Amino acid sequence: MAVAIFLKQSDEPNFLQRWFSSNGSADVRHDPDIDSEMVAFIRKHEVRSGVMTNSIIGCPHEESVDYPEGQKCPQCPFWANRDRFTHEVIQ
Repeated sequence: MAVAIFLKQSDEPNFLQRWFSSNGSADVRHDPDIDSEMVAFIRKHEVRSGVMTNSIIGCPHEESVDYPEGQKCPQCPFWANRDRFTHEVIQ
């Protein structure tokens, strides 16, 4: 799960936090510890409004940080050849 906080309209967030499952296969959306940490992060930065997607839109790992740029995330093979929004396989 990822939460980005923007203090003004810009390309990059002012604050960014990501959460991952401890075993790599659990659905973090149903983890009460991660839920608590996420709420604390949002409260800490006094967020007044937010936007949330209605489904998962990709892997939480960051290209060139968690894996080499131009490659597919080795930890998330599901997303290797999928459209982020439709989840359909693409060539």
